[in-house]
Amino acid sequence: MTEKSLDRKLARILADPACDEFILADAKDADMAFGMAAPGRSPEHHAEEGRFRSLDEYRELIRQNVRQGLLDVMLISAGNAEVLVFEERLFDQSHITPAIRANDTTDIWLAQGGGYPKEPSRPFRSASIDQAMCGKPVCEPHERRGGVDLGLYSVTFNNALTPDHQTLQEYKHFRDEASAKGFRHFLEVFDPNAPVAPIPDLGRFINDMIARTLAGAAGSARPLFLKIAYHGPAVMEQLVAYDSRLVVGILGGSSGTTFDAFHQLWEARKYGARVALYGRMINNAEHQPAFIEHLRAVADGHLEPAEGVRSYHGALQRHGIRPLRSLADDLQPTQRAAAYSGAARPSPTAAPGASEPDYPTTPDGRPDFARMTNAQKIAWNRRRWQRILG
Repeated sequence: MTEKSLDRKLARILADPACDEFILADAKDADMAFGMAAPGRSPEHHAEEGRFRSLDEYRELIRQNVRQGLLDVMLISAGNAEVLVFEERLFDQSHITPAIRANDTTDIWLAQGGGYPKEPSRPFRSASIDQAMCGKPVCEPHERRGGVDLGLYSVTFNNALTPDHQTLQEYKHFRDEASAKGFRHFLEVFDPNAPVAPIPDLGRFINDMIARTLAGAAGSARPLFLKIAYHGPAVMEQLVAYDSRLVVGILGGSSGTTFDAFHQLWEARKYGARVALYGRMINNAEHQPAFIEHLRAVADGHLEPAEGVRSYHGALQRHGIRPLRSLADDLQPTQRAAAYSGAARPSPTAAPGASEPDYPTTPDGRPDFARMTNAQKIAWNRRRWQRILG
């Protein structure tokens, strides 16, 4: 079995937090959330608005991105792990670590027409640790190194005592089982999907909840690293400075422009992040290998964001691929969504005048159609179709 770059980089980061190592992951686990839309170029849109890739095509993209060799982690569903890990042994000769989404809380249940994300997140697990580790319902101890030994566990706190208490209880149960079986995990902390009370300082709330959640986890029950929404330099610096044993990573969020992707990674890295997990940003790219190549260059400090965007457009031209946006448009920051459910929030990198929508919104940042004028509704739908059709 080939040595995994994740293990090497984590060891070096923990030994020297100021080192230049950076962990890059492709989050190809969207079939746990979007269903039919998951493999498509634009998983935020609805099924009747265009043709989606098939699951077979989605797996082929996973294969291509693993064989390219620039990633450190490939996050997939347990169902796709059965095909790619156990049947094809795709990762045996790769330095890339496979990981599964170990739980699927209700805030990522995004069936077309469904309303689950409107209610506070409830913990739920459909994936089996044993099945991921050995491909069987129950593993013998010697069989546990034959498959996947890393999973993503996600939690969502909504400032609501009963659901947040249940979330913490279920996370503890998962940690106990995972630790006993030698299954490692990293922890995703989503922004609230349906907060029952206002949260004046969201970044501080998330940091505080991370600190108190992990205070009760010790030894092998601790996550290898975090995956959180990027809330800007001050919030990142606060969390990174709090615990030198905590490796902090960011999630990509919705696609936005290429500048959004590169600048978010560059800035988060500058202020202490050492991991980036990009799902929709990679999956919706015009050419995924070229996009990953440029993410890697930004992550390793070889390109700055604007330079990376120009270089990426050059790569698309060499491949004969028409970009979704003009270079000028792709160099602009946009307002994007961090949550799977699409709740929008201004990008911390947004330029003046770009961070505030030109239509009324609800307190959590969603479009408030009840208060929109007809002109605002037309403009909102026009931008929506531009995002879908490129």
